[in-house]
Amino acid sequence: MATAAFPLPSVISGVIYNRPVLRCPSFFIRKSCLRPRPFTGGRARANRFSYLTASAKTKTRSLRVPQETLHQNLFSKLLSFSAFYQGLKKAESVIAAILILFQSSFTLPSSTWDTLFISSANAVLFSPDTKVPRTGELALRRAIPANANMKAIQDSLEDISYLLRIPQRKPYGTMEGDVKKALKIAMEQKESILGILPEELKEKGSLLYTSLTDGKGGLKNLIEFIKENDPDKISVVLQSSLDTLADLELLQAPGLSFLLPEQYLKYPRLTGRGVVNFVVEKSDGSTFFPTFGGEPKSFATIQVVLDGYSAPLTAGNFAKLVIDGAYDGVRLKCTNQAVLSDNELENYGYSVPLEVKPSGEFEPLYKTALSIQDGELPVLPLSVYGAVAMAHNTDLEEYSSPSQFFFYLYDKRNAGLGGLSFEEGQFSVFGYTIIGRDVLSQIKSGDLIRSAKLVQGQDRLVLPEQT
Repeated sequence: MATAAFPLPSVISGVIYNRPVLRCPSFFIRKSCLRPRPFTGGRARANRFSYLTASAKTKTRSLRVPQETLHQNLFSKLLSFSAFYQGLKKAESVIAAILILFQSSFTLPSSTWDTLFISSANAVLFSPDTKVPRTGELALRRAIPANANMKAIQDSLEDISYLLRIPQRKPYGTMEGDVKKALKIAMEQKESILGILPEELKEKGSLLYTSLTDGKGGLKNLIEFIKENDPDKISVVLQSSLDTLADLELLQAPGLSFLLPEQYLKYPRLTGRGVVNFVVEKSDGSTFFPTFGGEPKSFATIQVVLDGYSAPLTAGNFAKLVIDGAYDGVRLKCTNQAVLSDNELENYGYSVPLEVKPSGEFEPLYKTALSIQDGELPVLPLSVYGAVAMAHNTDLEEYSSPSQFFFYLYDKRNAGLGGLSFEEGQFSVFGYTIIGRDVLSQIKSGDLIRSAKLVQGQDRLVLPEQT
């Protein structure tokens, strides 16, 4: 809610004073103008000026103005204006000092000051933070609870992604150093990387490790393309290496890295990743147009990856709803910033508490929104196009809706100064759209979900009766 601006003195609010201007030696006197005439002949000796009237028929008559008197009047006016201006500046300084002392000695907390005197915009007043993921793939990769060695390799490779954005004179030497650092960690820490894998996953993990280090699209291959200074090939191989790294990290995280509070064990929970395929259909007979070619169709597929590592309760409740067929045939409605499932579904779902995992923490917070203004950032940010989150419970603000979810249509033009959504940290984000992001913008109110299927992650879903 916007509040009235606090009326500040002009010296603080930025009002610029108009300084008096002396146009000399031309003075406006009534409707006449006194101008010097050329000092020629006898006029220079007489030290006289012409009096030019404003009438059409200009009449001239002589007027004696002593030079000493003229100079005295001019200097007195300049001195009086200078004294006035100096006094004004001193008054402004005194007023500013009084306001500072008044605010510092006031007993209201800073949050109350914000409410009274500052517009309640929830913008982040700092430059965009590279720690905030800008794609669903990046957010999901960073959310995997892998060991320190894998995270070090991941950080080195992600640095290259930022270096590739430099438009000219790309620092290929720095990129090569980052890849060599990652390769050194992978070679020296092979035992610790593969040793923590479950026995049944060691063979698969060994294949992924070999692909990461020596395979086509691996780290050694990446070094070769960096030496060729080919940014296009670097980008392709880098993405391949990051995908392989993420697959290997997922093998290292067979379950949650934290214990859920006992009072929340009554809810379904997802202890890893899940994948849901939505088939959406046009209700008015129109078609979806694929962005990358293909025939227009009356239906389209949207694939969402659920992250139980960061939001186990929210993702678990959603996965169970999908299995129960709760979203089959549900209509969608659109706003400028979201595509929502229509209305609440009766007798479906659990009212799960608001669940947000802060970046750098080991477990989620419950019933507590994050304070982005204070620097708190979520592991799963809302400020990503295609983020999937639960709507709020209409009766209990600290709880999510039992069944209503939405696809968030992030637009940086509607974001705060830090590039984050104004709603960041206020909703339970539990996944991201990986396939079909181009479909989201084509959905209209009234279109429906023909079907929703959980195609991966059934083995990670724990239901209450199984606890």
